[in-house]
Amino acid sequence: MNPSLSELLMGNVAAVSEPPPPEAMGDFLSSKISVIALISFMGAQEAEKGVAVTVAENRRLRDLFARVAPAWDARLGGRLAEAAKGEDADLRVSILDAANASLRDVLIALHEAVEADPSAESRALDAEIIALYGEMARARRLDLPPMPAT
Repeated sequence: MNPSLSELLMGNVAAVSEPPPPEAMGDFLSSKISVIALISFMGAQEAEKGVAVTVAENRRLRDLFARVAPAWDARLGGRLAEAAKGEDADLRVSILDAANASLRDVLIALHEAVEADPSAESRALDAEIIALYGEMARARRLDLPPMPAT
């Protein structure tokens, strides 16, 4: 499970909403605050680019499905053509994430079918899908801040 930005921020709220008991002071409290700060820092990056990255990824997946559907859709029960029809009209993060999860499920099914086919065309599509995984990961990358030495 990948927690959403909303879930992470609600966790931060819960972590700071009540004063800690005396036994949770000192190093424990300092570490807790550092983790809250790190989550907030990474959440800010996600808030800045998350919607744009998800919309672009969804578009890229739908384009791929539309292009390969003629050759592969029969093996996948029409899932490629159906997934290619969608669009991201609602830009709420929860809606985009649900669409993205569905599209990724179709991508995984396509990749499994491609890996099971020994043809040269399948090998080329396999390489394209693997490259796409890398592109998707790079687009979602979050940078960690410099950490103090302990």
